[in-house]
Amino acid sequence: MTTYWMRTAIPWNLRWEEVSGYDENMNTIRTYQVCNVFESSQNNWLRTKFIRRRGAHRIHVEMKFSVRDCSSIPSVPGSCKETFNLYYYEADFDSATKTFPNWMENPWVKVDTIAADESFSQVDLGGRVMKINTEVRSFGPVSRSGFYLAFQDYGGCMSLIAVRVFYRKCPRIIQNGAIFQETLSGAESTSLVAARGSCIANAEEVDVPIKLYCNGDGEWLVPIGRCMCKAGFEAVENGTVCRGCPSGTFKANQGDEACTHCPINSRTTSEGATNCVCRNGYYRADLDPLDMPCTTIPSAPQSVISSVNETSLMLEWTPPRDSGGREDLVYNIICKSCGSGRGACTRCGDNVQYAPRQLGLTEPRIYISDLLAHTQYTFEIQAVNGVTDQSPFSPQFASVNITTNQAAPSAVSIMHQVSRTVDSITLSWSQPDQPNGVILDYELQYYEKELSEYNATAIKSPTNTVTVQGLKAGAIYVFQVRARTVAGYGRYSGKMYFQTMTEAEYQTSIQEKLPLIVGSSAAGLVFLIAVVVIAIVCNRRRGFERADSEYTDKLQHYTSGHMTPGMKIYIDPFTYEDPNEAVREFAKEIDISCVKIEQVIGAGEFGEVCSGHLKLPGKREIFVAIKTLKSGYTEKQRRDFLSEASIMGQFDHPNVIHLEGVVTKSTPVMIITEFMENGSLDSFLRQNDGQFTVIQLVGMLRGIAAGMKYLADMNYVHRDLAARNILVNSNLVCKVSDFGLSRFLEDDTSDPTYTSALGGKIPIRWTAPEAIQYRKFTSASDVWSYGIVMWEVMSYGERPYWDMTNQDVINAIEQDYRLPPPMDCPSALHQLMLDCWQKDRNHRPKFGQIVNTLDKMIRNPNSLKAMAPLSSGINLPLLDRTIPDYTSFNTVDEWLEAIKMGQYKESFANAGFTSFDVVSQMMME
Repeated sequence: MTTYWMRTAIPWNLRWEEVSGYDENMNTIRTYQVCNVFESSQNNWLRTKFIRRRGAHRIHVEMKFSVRDCSSIPSVPGSCKETFNLYYYEADFDSATKTFPNWMENPWVKVDTIAADESFSQVDLGGRVMKINTEVRSFGPVSRSGFYLAFQDYGGCMSLIAVRVFYRKCPRIIQNGAIFQETLSGAESTSLVAARGSCIANAEEVDVPIKLYCNGDGEWLVPIGRCMCKAGFEAVENGTVCRGCPSGTFKANQGDEACTHCPINSRTTSEGATNCVCRNGYYRADLDPLDMPCTTIPSAPQSVISSVNETSLMLEWTPPRDSGGREDLVYNIICKSCGSGRGACTRCGDNVQYAPRQLGLTEPRIYISDLLAHTQYTFEIQAVNGVTDQSPFSPQFASVNITTNQAAPSAVSIMHQVSRTVDSITLSWSQPDQPNGVILDYELQYYEKELSEYNATAIKSPTNTVTVQGLKAGAIYVFQVRARTVAGYGRYSGKMYFQTMTEAEYQTSIQEKLPLIVGSSAAGLVFLIAVVVIAIVCNRRRGFERADSEYTDKLQHYTSGHMTPGMKIYIDPFTYEDPNEAVREFAKEIDISCVKIEQVIGAGEFGEVCSGHLKLPGKREIFVAIKTLKSGYTEKQRRDFLSEASIMGQFDHPNVIHLEGVVTKSTPVMIITEFMENGSLDSFLRQNDGQFTVIQLVGMLRGIAAGMKYLADMNYVHRDLAARNILVNSNLVCKVSDFGLSRFLEDDTSDPTYTSALGGKIPIRWTAPEAIQYRKFTSASDVWSYGIVMWEVMSYGERPYWDMTNQDVINAIEQDYRLPPPMDCPSALHQLMLDCWQKDRNHRPKFGQIVNTLDKMIRNPNSLKAMAPLSSGINLPLLDRTIPDYTSFNTVDEWLEAIKMGQYKESFANAGFTSFDVVSQMMME
C-alpha cells in the first residue's frame, strides 16, 4: 500500500498550484489547487510520478479533495465545473516527460469522473474554509511494471489534498491445520484467487488438497479440506501446532483426538509415541488393540486328578491361579512315553487318541485312549493364552505320571492277499500297532458276501498268515481278524473283501504257461512238464494272476483300521516273474487310435515327452502327457520303462500323478498320464520368483506332503523326492511324479545330480545320510528329501547347497551343518525343515505329522509371521500348536461344531463327507 502526496505531482501548463490551506478543523495543509473558472475551455492536467505495481493486479486510489460551489462565485460563467477526471497510464519503466504521453484520453485510460459529495462556499477572515471529500476508485487488470495517475480539471475551482494508492492482499494465516501464505487479490473486484495451503509440522492432509480463496477485499473465504495431526501428535494452541505426545501417552492414529495415557503394564520410550511398549514380562497379541493393557502368560494348571482304566485315562484339573489378565485361556496336552529300558521319555505316537482334542482345550478335562499297556506315561497340561507365543519362556504346565494296566491288543490295521485259487485264499496281516503284550494267536472269521455275518466261520492261527480252504469258485468273501494276548481278544479289524478265482481264470493262467513246452525233445519234454507243474503250483501260491473282473481288481489288498478305506498296499513290480504281468494288472491298455500326439515338450530318460489328447470310447476328450519309448530299445529298457506305469497305476490320490494307461501292443510304446500345465515345480518357481504369498507356498508344500503320506501309507518309498520330480497344474496343485527306478539300477547316466554311491546312482543333495552311506531307503529318508523340497520351494527353486561339491555336502551334513532359512522364510517352516533333517531317522516326523503341522499353519497364518534368522539352526522337535485341527476330534460333526460350522453337518453328511479321511481329500469343487 503506497500514498502519494501532491508534492510529488507534476502539473502541466502551470495551472495547478501548490499552496497552503486549511482543512475542516482549521489545520494547515498543503494542497494542489486550480481555479480558472472565468476562462473558458480549461484543460488542466496533474500527473503523479512513476508508481511501481509490486505484483498487484488491481489498483485502488483514495482521493481527498474539496470543490467550490460554482453558485458561490459571483459572475461565474456557464463553463464552471464541480467535477474532475481520473486517468492512468501503464509503462514498463519511468518514461514520462512534460510532453509524453500526450495529455489526452488516449493514450491515457479514464477511470472515472469524480464528483464531490459536498462543496464549500463560506469565507471568513482567515480565508476559505474547505469541506474535504473522500472518494475511492479502482482499476485493473494491470500487468506492466508500473503506471502513472493523472487528474484533469476542465473548468472547476478545487483543491486536491491527498492521494493514497494501494492494493489489497490476504494475510498469512494458519487455518484448518494448514499454513496459507500472503496472497494478492485478483484483477477484478469479484475475483477469487485460490491459495494452496501446506500442513503445519507433523500434520497430514485429509481426503482432498487444502485450499482457501482470497477475495477482492483481501479476505479469506471458502475453506476446502483440512490437515490433521499425525499419529503420535495432538493439536494445541487452537489447532496451530501439532505437539508430540508427552512421555507416558500415545496416539495410534491420525486425527483430532488428544493423546491418551498408556494402558496398564506398558510405557513409552520417547515423545510422539504411536503405541506403548509392553513392560518386561508382558505382551500384546497380534490382534489386541493398542489401547488394551499388556498381558502375560498364565500360571500352571492346578490340582490335576488322573483316573486310569486299562489303556485309557481321564485327566481333570482346575484353572490356573493367574490367567495372565486374558480371557482366551486354553490347554494343551503333551504326552510322553517313558517305557522301561528305552532311555529318556519320548513323545507319544499318532495312535494315541484324545477326546475332545489334544490342543486348544477350553474345558479342564480330557479323555485319552489307545495307550500302550504296562507303560509309564508323563502328561504335561499346558496353560496357554493369546500371548504365550510372544513369550520367550515355555508355557507353564502341571504334570502327572501314570502307568497303564493290562489290556487286550488293538485292532489289526492291514490285511492283504498272498495268493488265491478257485477254492482257497491265503491271507497275511500285520501285527497290531499296540499288541499290549505277547500275541498268543489270531482268530480269523469269514463269510460269503451274499450271506449274513451270523453265518461266519472262525479259524485260529498261531501266525499272521493263514490259508482258508473249501471256498466257492469266483465268490467274494468278507474277512476280519483279531489278536489275543493273556488279557483276551482285541477288536476285530475292519471288513476286507477278497474273491477266489473262477474256473476260467484258472484255465487262462495255465494256458499262458503252455508255450514253454512247445518244440522240446522227448527227453526235454519230461523235464519241461515237470517245470510246468512246478510253475502251476507256484502260481497258485503267488496269487499274482491277472483278473478280468473289474470288481475283483478293486477288492484286492484292501486295508482297514487307521488306514484309509480302500487303500491298497504297494506291490513291487520287480517281484513278478514276468514284468509284463504287472503292467497288465496295474495299468490299463489303451488302443493307439485313441491317442493323438500334438507337440514334443521335452525329453525323458527313454524317449520323448509329448502333449496330446486322449479320447476313450464313451468319454470326453482330455489333455494328456505322453512318454514314448525310443525305437531300437532292448527288452530290459522296455521293462524298465513300463515299470513306472506298473508303479503309478497302483496309486490314486489327488497329489500323486494319475496314470491314464499304456500303449504296449503298438509302436511306439507309450505311458499316458494326466497333463500338468505348469510343468516341474523347480522351473515353475524360478520363472515366478517372488510372485506367491507364504500361504500359497505352504499350500503347495501341504499338497506334496499329502501325496507322500499316501505313498508312505502304501509302504512305497520314493527315493528321489525333489522339486524337479513334482509337477504343477494350472490350479497350483502339486503332484508327486517320476516313479521310474532305472536311474538307481543304471550307472551310465551323465546327469551330475545323481552321483555314484555304493554301486548305484543317488541324488546326494536330496538324500538322507543313512541312504547315502548304507543304501537304507525308507519313508524316513523320503522325509529328509521332503525337507530339501521345502527349502527349494521357499527359495523359489534355488539349488540346495549352492555350488558345493557333492562330497562337500556329504561332509557338511556329517558335521551337523543344515541349510539356513531362505530369504523371508517363516521360522515355523524352517523349524519343520530342521525336524526333517534330524540325523536319527527315528526322530524325524512322519508325513502325517507334517500334513497336520502345515494344516495348522494354514488355519493360523499368524504363526507364519515370525521370520527365521539367516543362520542354520539346531535340530529341534516339531513345534506344538495351540490351534485345534480335525485330527483332534472323534467325529466330523464334533469338528464342525468346534469351528463354528455346525449348520453344515447335514450338508457334509449328504455329500458323503462322513470321515476325516474323506474330508482331508476334499477338493475346492
